[in-house]
Amino acid sequence: MKATTTIAAAILASFVSAPAFAVDWAEVKGTEIVLFYPGQSSYEWALTPTAHSGGYKVREGKNCHQCHISEEKGKGERLVSGRPLINGETKEPSPIAGKPGSIAANVKFARDDKNLYVHLEFAEGTQPDARMDPEWATKVTMMLSGDGTPEAQRFGCWSACHDDDASMPSAGTAQRTKYLGDTRVTSGRQGGGDVLKSADELAALRAGGYQLEYWQARLNPGAKAVAASGTVFDKRETARISAVTADAGLANGTWSVTLSRPLIAGAPYRDLLAGKTYTVGFAIHADHTAKRFHYVSFERTLTLDGTGADFVAAKQ
Repeated sequence: MKATTTIAAAILASFVSAPAFAVDWAEVKGTEIVLFYPGQSSYEWALTPTAHSGGYKVREGKNCHQCHISEEKGKGERLVSGRPLINGETKEPSPIAGKPGSIAANVKFARDDKNLYVHLEFAEGTQPDARMDPEWATKVTMMLSGDGTPEAQRFGCWSACHDDDASMPSAGTAQRTKYLGDTRVTSGRQGGGDVLKSADELAALRAGGYQLEYWQARLNPGAKAVAASGTVFDKRETARISAVTADAGLANGTWSVTLSRPLIAGAPYRDLLAGKTYTVGFAIHADHTAKRFHYVSFERTLTLDGTGADFVAAKQ
């Protein structure tokens, strides 16, 4: 077992140390997306018609982006301010004074024979120092899922954002990380709590591809980017050795961030195959924010060398 672990660690270490960013991004078409401040808008809230006016449409099968693409700036401005929604509910009880409601990012994907790359360019604008995360000024995250996680295909990052996660309305003093609802025995308006399904049931979910994968670049101006990655299943878990690499630079207020990993990286990572469609979502923690105090995108689709998706990672 020790020898096997050592070999696996060596393989992953080779991924991390390999030069990864040979893509000429000037030759890759980008798409602008808007990431907005979500406040305490949870997965359960989105499903509840009495709280969320679109709850009935969600229950009929609508996805988030089908109703709300192009509304991100307005939503972010209202939510970040702490002003009540139409139904009188306030989704941000702890507003950060002076914080912008949204960030626009230009996003590009590419691939070669071995790796998938994603490149983001964005300006954070004038951000107040939140003093929540003393270690990292900015964190850029991509969440990725496949057809084994149907709620992620519909709700993107919201599939793991529950009402009882840390700092959410039903959390109390609990410090739960993001998780997927089907790992719980029961779930309701206040989330799924801490009672997990049996080990056999959880193993079956994992075997069916039921999990999210995240890639993250941790950034400080003037310093080398630090990569992290892992999965979200019954909780968020960070990989001990990341198969994801990160590179970043800051010039004239604009970050350029590239994340990459091998198409086939082994467990716990998902195999990335040409012609298949994946769901991706993005998040940016700006100026020392942490947990839910971030900007997020609605879900988008990604394919490798295919068609009909929001993003196509063409072979370079």
